[in-house]
Amino acid sequence: MNTLSGILQLVIAISALIVLHELGHFIVARLMGIEVEEFGLGYPPRALTLFEAGGTKFTLNWLPLGGFVRPKGENNPDIEGGLAASKPLKRISVYFAGPLMNILAGVILYTIIFSRLGTPDTSKVLVLEVVDNSPAAVAGLETGDQLLQVNNIEVDSTLTLHEAIYDNLGEEISLTYERDGTTNTINLVPREDPPKNEGAIGILMGNPTTPVSWIEALPTGFSATGEHIYTLVTLPAQVARGTISGEDARLVGYKGMYDIYQEVREQEPIPGTSGNINVLGFFTTITLSLGILNLMPIPALDGGRILFTLPELLFRKRIPPEFENWVNLISFTLLIGLFIYINILDFTNPIQLP
Repeated sequence: MNTLSGILQLVIAISALIVLHELGHFIVARLMGIEVEEFGLGYPPRALTLFEAGGTKFTLNWLPLGGFVRPKGENNPDIEGGLAASKPLKRISVYFAGPLMNILAGVILYTIIFSRLGTPDTSKVLVLEVVDNSPAAVAGLETGDQLLQVNNIEVDSTLTLHEAIYDNLGEEISLTYERDGTTNTINLVPREDPPKNEGAIGILMGNPTTPVSWIEALPTGFSATGEHIYTLVTLPAQVARGTISGEDARLVGYKGMYDIYQEVREQEPIPGTSGNINVLGFFTTITLSLGILNLMPIPALDGGRILFTLPELLFRKRIPPEFENWVNLISFTLLIGLFIYINILDFTNPIQLP
């Protein structure tokens, strides 16, 4: 029963985020005067038509995960009043609106999280946990210590400390910290191949927090979303540098998402908060990943469609629609193949959870 409820919750939540994405396309298309023939909940085949409004059929479909929007003349510029026949800036606005809705959902979710947890002072870095027998534990670091400097460089964020540690794997570094008003400096060597989930020096870092209202948490929601997007965009570079392992950065399919969701659901709620903040964090990652993935300049995705529209916007020279449609079809086929491969990999090589 617990497994079934977890699957249902995950399907409903992911479907809602996909429908939100499609709603962004729909709203902006209508605002731009572009007709929309169908807004579907789930994927075809169609089960029934719920209602019609403004020339749009709102339908319920048999495949329950997600939804779709079918603008008039999506790929045919000869159809008047359709998407492909509209001006390039209008088309770009429609393509961008879906990912934007997912990003705004991320802002809202982060705002809710910080309104419950408090906003962090990101300029201060605290030790939240020290792993037994790790370099940090052996050197004398304790929970609650505030980290001030690493190799005489000011620690003004967790990112600064993280980069300094991973730039010096296997080499001695100095850490200056404050405990009970007293400043101390220690030396330790970050491990090149630490035990799983322990990190190079064996600490969990964090920031001190201040309780705030929902409105006061909104700016932090925006900044956290920006940092999250930066992390997603730079993920390949971080894997190449070794700051994130390939296993931690791998793509997962439905089973992988379910496994992670179950792990998150079973974690203890943070004291003093209602509900499981970690679950909100999980869906924040899903919605931002959905938004950024769709903005990648890959044909068939929103970012690829924007890329095909840019020459017309900048140089008044349109790429032949027939060529664009063929490229999108080939790319879509390859993406479906990748999607199937990732889902098979979830079973043949399951993700390793702590």
